[in-house]
Order: sequence, then structure tokens, then C-alpha cells
Amino acid sequence: MELKKFVDFDQLETAFRAKTDEALRKRHFIFSTMKYPWLVKIGTSLTKFSLAAGLPVKGLIKSTIFDIFCGGETLDGCQRSSNELAAFKIGAIFDYSVEGESSEQGFDDTTQELLRSIERAGEMEFIRFAAFKITGLASFELLEKIHAGEKLSQKDEAAWGRVKQRVESICSLASQKDVSVLIDAEETWIQKAVDDLSIDMMHKYNREKAIVFYTFQMYCHSMLENLKRIHADARTRGYRLGAKLVRGAYMEKESKRAEEMGYENPIQPNKAATDRDFDDAMHYCIQNIHEIGLFAGSHNEESNYKLTLFMEEYGMMPGDHRVYFAQLYGMSDHISFNLADAGYNVIKYVPYGPLKATIPYLIRRANENTSVKGQSSRELMLLSKELKRRKAFKKELGHQDKF
Repeated sequence: MELKKFVDFDQLETAFRAKTDEALRKRHFIFSTMKYPWLVKIGTSLTKFSLAAGLPVKGLIKSTIFDIFCGGETLDGCQRSSNELAAFKIGAIFDYSVEGESSEQGFDDTTQELLRSIERAGEMEFIRFAAFKITGLASFELLEKIHAGEKLSQKDEAAWGRVKQRVESICSLASQKDVSVLIDAEETWIQKAVDDLSIDMMHKYNREKAIVFYTFQMYCHSMLENLKRIHADARTRGYRLGAKLVRGAYMEKESKRAEEMGYENPIQPNKAATDRDFDDAMHYCIQNIHEIGLFAGSHNEESNYKLTLFMEEYGMMPGDHRVYFAQLYGMSDHISFNLADAGYNVIKYVPYGPLKATIPYLIRRANENTSVKGQSSRELMLLSKELKRRKAFKKELGHQDKF
């Protein structure tokens, strides 16, 4: 497909107009360190050690990587970032980034926080979304047992019942508030439990529109067929499929476990295969948009271009409420802000939570920016160009003031 530039992602003044010079310089520094895998590895190890040992490093983390990739430690703390995005017609998903809880009290506390985030999203004027991970509501061990088809003990059955109640309370409130909720993907060896809950909730709440979204990690070679299978189920049982498409977040972990345990690696053979399936999945969703709500989470410029072309091919307007473009807070502003400026529905994942609890998320972002080819380099190049553009503009303005 020949790509036409309906949106120009190189419009840097549009991309970074929400950022001060100081904010751009800070971001430039963070991404410059992420170019070096060895530095990221040392940094993440030191961060884990320092926090575990109670060393006074929270202030440093909060003013650097946390400030770049997270909205705040509380919902109220996210107000600045959400207002900044809203001013440029970009929505915010308040993503309580606490995962891997281990106690029933912790699961209940996370549920209550998610309910508060849905209440807050329901007060927003446009693009109302919330997101959560099942591992914030259930123990990993329990999810592993369910995925493996093991017989559950009485205690496990009771715990699984509470998990279902937590998910039900979240999706029920989302439906009442007209807030779409994204159930994030997890590791493949607990995914069946996530699948079962997601499909049950879509069947119950996605009657008129996509309220509940299932996440398809397209770096899994079976995921395109999985998309078609769940769509067929939705068509048969009369609900709309909410499809959140991402490339994926656990590639190294998945491949390592498959090798160690001797089963087929679920990951695509190469990046080209992932890109192909991601784009094919987007096209499939647009072809069936009357039955599917699409949430395309991608930092890949070409995929975002292609989605605009697919929409035009099927006569869809940029602001069609059935399609959303999404990127993570702190990344790919050149995509997000330029798409929003062209009238497309754009939303940013804005993670929040106690600093220590968000460390696993922050480490994934750091590792992602070293392992994804060109991500840090691309961000750095754009930031450098914008800083130079601003410097030249100020110099020229100063020159003009002399006359």
C-alpha cells in the first residue's frame, strides 16, 4: 500500500507545543540514557536495591523517569497531565499501575481505586476510558492454576469467586458511567483466566457499543486467528467485540520461559511478522467496524498512517467514535499530538500509583526503549530537532527585536 501523508508526524511544533524548554531538556536526558542497555540494566538494578534498602532515592526517581512516564501518585495528582492533554483534544486513560498484588486486602484496595478512576473518567467531557490488569485483582498463582486447568481447592474456588466479583463491579460501573474499560493482556501462561473474564464481560456489557475491550498482543503468532475467533463468538452471541491491539510487552520473558520449559515459543519469529499481523488485525477490524470497537495502541508511525488510510478506504471520518489511536504517556508525542490536530480520536495511557508500586511498569518502559529498535533514537532525534528549532526561533526573534 502506498502511504499518503494525511497526517504529518514531523510537525514538531504541533508535537511538542505542550512542553516547556525545561521539560524537553529533561526528556532528552532520559531518552539519551535509554540508548544504552548496559546503563538501563545497572540503573534498574540500583533502583530495586535502593528502594528495598530504604535509601532516599524516591525524590530522584520521581523527578526523572516517574515524571516522564507517569501522571502522578494519585488521581488528583494526574490532574495536571490530563488538563495538558485535554487542552490539545487528547484524552487520558487513568491507569492504576499496580500489579502483582498478593493479599486479598491488596486486591480489594486496588478494586476500590479502579472504581474511583472510572468515576473520574465519567466526569470527563470526552474520550472516557479506564484500564486495569487482572493481576492487580487476583494472585498470579491462582491465575496459573486456572490457565493450566488444575482442579481448584475450596479456598481457590472462593478466591476465584471474589476475583469475578471485583471484575464485575468494575465493568458494571463502567457501563453505568458510559466509560469504556480496557482489560490489559498478561503473560500467556495465565491468559486463559483473563480471556474467560474478558469475554464474559463483553458478552454482558457490549450490547450497544464496546464498553469492555479485550487486549490482543500481536507479537503472539496465534493472535490474528484469536481475533477472528472471538469476533465469530461475538457475532454468534450478539455482542460487540472491543478489540485493543498492541504489539506486546513480555517478549523476552515469554521466549525464555518457552525455552526453559520446552514448549513452543508463542512469540512471532521476527518483528516483520508482528508488524504484518498488527496491520492485518487493524484492517480486519475496520472491515468489520459495524461489529467491532477498535483501540489501536501503537508507537509505530507506519501502522498509525495505515489506520488513517484504512478508515478513509471505508469512508470513515477521522473522529468516528468506533476507532481510537493510543500511545503511552511520555512517548511518541509526535504521533499523538499530530493525529489529534488532524481530528482523530487520540488517547494517552496515563499510569499512576504509589511510586514504589509503579516500579515494575517503569522498568518495562526503560527496557522497552532499549529493546525496541530505534525507539529511543527516534525520540532523541525529534527532541533534538525541536530544541534546535526553538533556539533558532528565539535567536531570530531577538535579532528582529533590535530593529
